[in-house]
Amino acid sequence: MKSPLNRMVFRFLKPYGWWLLVVIILQFGAAIAGLELPTLNADIINNGVTKGNTAYIWQYGGYMLAVALGQAACQILAVILGSRMAMSFGRDARGSLFKKVLSFSSREVNKFGAPSLITRNTNDVQQVQMLVLMSCIIILGAPITMVGGVVMALRTSWRMSWLILAAVVLLGVMAGVIVSQMGPLFAKMQTRIDNINRVMREHITGIRVVRAFVREPYEAQRFEKANSELKDVGVRVGRLMMTMFPLVMFILNMSSVGVMWFGAKQIEAGTLEVGSLTAFITYLMQILMSVMMAAIMIVMVPRAAVCAGRIMAVLDQTSSVAPPENPVTELPLTGPFAFDNVAFRYAGAAEPVISGITFTMEPGQTTAIIGATGAGKTTLVNLVPRLYDATEGTVSLDGVDVRDIDEELLWSKIGLVPQRPYLFTGTVASNLRYGKPDATDEELWHALEVAQAADFVQEMPGKLDEPIAQGGTNVSGGQRQRLSIARALVKKPQIYVFDDSFSALDVATDARLRAALAEETEDAVVMIVAQRVSTIRHADRIVVLDEGGIVGSGSHEELLASCPTYQEIVESQMTAEEALA
Repeated sequence: MKSPLNRMVFRFLKPYGWWLLVVIILQFGAAIAGLELPTLNADIINNGVTKGNTAYIWQYGGYMLAVALGQAACQILAVILGSRMAMSFGRDARGSLFKKVLSFSSREVNKFGAPSLITRNTNDVQQVQMLVLMSCIIILGAPITMVGGVVMALRTSWRMSWLILAAVVLLGVMAGVIVSQMGPLFAKMQTRIDNINRVMREHITGIRVVRAFVREPYEAQRFEKANSELKDVGVRVGRLMMTMFPLVMFILNMSSVGVMWFGAKQIEAGTLEVGSLTAFITYLMQILMSVMMAAIMIVMVPRAAVCAGRIMAVLDQTSSVAPPENPVTELPLTGPFAFDNVAFRYAGAAEPVISGITFTMEPGQTTAIIGATGAGKTTLVNLVPRLYDATEGTVSLDGVDVRDIDEELLWSKIGLVPQRPYLFTGTVASNLRYGKPDATDEELWHALEVAQAADFVQEMPGKLDEPIAQGGTNVSGGQRQRLSIARALVKKPQIYVFDDSFSALDVATDARLRAALAEETEDAVVMIVAQRVSTIRHADRIVVLDEGGIVGSGSHEELLASCPTYQEIVESQMTAEEALA
């Protein structure tokens, strides 16, 4: 089986096969030119300088200049083309990762973790991209130079070939020992980078909580710990790499000394010319430099291999919410949404979060879900747009299992307002048009009026063009909720899902919003999850959850008379007069 690095390189370099072939040809030409230069230099020294032949020197000097210019041209073109290919490789890898993550359900996202997914799409791709770049501009020519240098050096003086063998073996053994120790360190380094991202992301996301509890010193200590752990691994890697370079230079210099020592004796004996000795030294340097470049590349391979393994783990991960093989692409405009004996269990959990859930939501009716914290309300909501798939039972729309409906069709029919409303970087208008890019300004203002958000948007200096920060951090919690509701209204779906979307609103605003929503959603399926009884008391049906199961279903009045759990919830929030009003 191919290694993750080989699979990744083959997958993303395959479209650039012709580019790679041209780079190899250019590197081959540069290497051949580089091998020809010492021979020309030796000829000039042996036949021109020693014999005082000026015309010969000019002639072969011109050849050397032409060969050097050809070598430079090949190397420049190889670097330009190799750089473009490596950058395209990185672009395609990041794009594939991003597209893959978009297909994940919440289960896969939680498995890898958001900080790790960010690291894999940035730092990990960059490491493999750097290996591809260095391979294109350096390593492709190294084997040619090394093999060609050995052949040319043996032609120049076979008696000193043992020096080449000794130097190459020493460099190879040294590189092998160092690389064997670097692999585990690089794996730790990428994990440490994940930790840095995780701590930093938690701190930024929870900055209000941190400041409210005066935990800045503690957070700084957490970051310092993660930072120090990364530093320690980086220092160990750096020491190993820095150990290699002095050893390489020592071997290079000792090899040169050895060639000069034994070459001088051969010159004295008349078996070797001065120009040939110069050429042999040059070939030896080329051979050893090629080996050194290969060693540097070998040092890069372990980290790139670790990163490629992390990347391919994401690309190979199949989503637990798989698209249907034969999707249903057409459905009536409206239809009932039903849960039939539905259960859901998180991966690795001993018990299901919800079980035995059976009820139907009809168009034109409002179905409310209420229950204590941890009763399974949000889990139930996540099954509607297939953020998760039920582990047992069937979730269906108009009698068709949602797992058999084309994903784009299903999502186009659902307007979800999540428990934690999230706004994207942009403007008020760009956020509202998220579900309907071609919505007019009139449609946006209408949705804002229904969501009770028109007043504060009108007061903003830019109105619809007012900038919104990432996550909507420059507006209040209640404003975020109302803008999220308006975003769903702009889409005009057939199914509205409000997951505790009114919790940040005051009672008066909540009442006005519910009254306006009733007119706007009169033909749609409406599902409301709420903690406050006042929010859902006028719903057509109220489903009461407790410990993952349905313990009551009916209208507000019916549940007051028949459901002890609902009675407890009402008594904790309302007086007897308010409950019966």
